[in-house]
Amino acid sequence: MILDRFQLDGKVAVVTGSGRGIGAATAVALAQAGANVVISSRTATQLEDVAAQVSATGREAVAVTADLSDLSAPATLVAAARDTFGRLDIVVNNVGGSMPAPFLHTSVAALVEAFQFNVATAHALNLAAVPVLLEGGGGSIVNISSAMGRLTGRGFLAYGTAKAALVHYTRLAAIDLAPRIRVNAIAVGSVATSALDIVLGNAEIKARMEQATPMKVIGEPADIAAAIVYLTSDAGKYVTGKVLEVDGGTERPTLDLGLEDL
Repeated sequence: MILDRFQLDGKVAVVTGSGRGIGAATAVALAQAGANVVISSRTATQLEDVAAQVSATGREAVAVTADLSDLSAPATLVAAARDTFGRLDIVVNNVGGSMPAPFLHTSVAALVEAFQFNVATAHALNLAAVPVLLEGGGGSIVNISSAMGRLTGRGFLAYGTAKAALVHYTRLAAIDLAPRIRVNAIAVGSVATSALDIVLGNAEIKARMEQATPMKVIGEPADIAAAIVYLTSDAGKYVTGKVLEVDGGTERPTLDLGLEDL
């Protein structure tokens, strides 16, 4: 049966930034597909709720409170997977982000910070994870990028540059780690998460964003989680080094910051 390919029974996953939004939806989706999950966030109370949702599926969640901007922290998630479950099969690098800013307000430090939070953090986790993935015969890594890694829009210099770097990192890592470990990315469009609360709370702005999206709706975290289940399961076993665009057909930024010419 084709649906059997989407099952993850016996697998173990690590999902970063899983206290809410895409990360939380992903952790629950992977559990529904059969995986046990190591979840991580800076906020312990958020993880408690997600862990309860995972437990409701009959799977186990291990919550690790960590600030992954400390590049020594990602290794603790791998250790939690190995110590608790004895294996690791799936890594989802979801944590990331950067605040928009005009060009002249984007300092070198801001650019470096965006690169570290979106690319270096993923690499730190992957470095720790790969030896354990290989112990189990291989596995799958998914990096969460953004449509802004390929689109152009004022104010997104640091964020877009970092996410574009993560996309090419994905391609290069896929070659390095083939054939035993698959590495893919998802270029996420506008999705209703807490990062967009401030704009989606404005009905006029939300309507403009929907109008700028060919599908005429803002995405849901579950849309991304479903794509991750595909990429990490046997359904996607012949896919590596690719970027899956889950963005409602977006070909231009959905959010115009209204920045004027210099």
